Amino acid sequence: MVFLNRTSKQSGDAAEDAALIFLQQQGLHLLQRNYRTPGRGGGEIDLILQESDSTVVFVEVRKRALAQFGGALGSVGAVKQRRLVFAARFFLMRWRPLPPARFDVIAWEPEGMIWVKAAFDAVS
Repeated sequence: MVFLNRTSKQSGDAAEDAALIFLQQQGLHLLQRNYRTPGRGGGEIDLILQESDSTVVFVEVRKRALAQFGGALGSVGAVKQRRLVFAARFFLMRWRPLPPARFDVIAWEPEGMIWVKAAFDAVS
């Protein structure tokens, strides 16, 4: 997938579009895109999907043109993880019973896409 000659926003949107198509081809069903918690200090989740076994999958999509400083995967640090967990908890408040859930990362590195299932846990 080529993301050249675009603004960062356009490139990020294209990476997210491609990630969504890929995940749907893997059998996941889109629940929500670009979910944001209300108010300040919340979080945003790029993609929320569900697997056929009812697992809710919260996906962070990252794209980096260069691999330095840890690349796309390395950019999902502790602060970002806490924000994702906060937003996921807010999203799941309406679910009864709570479904199984996990946090995945789709990283677009210079050499291509990397899908990391269960990239991190929701620890308090």
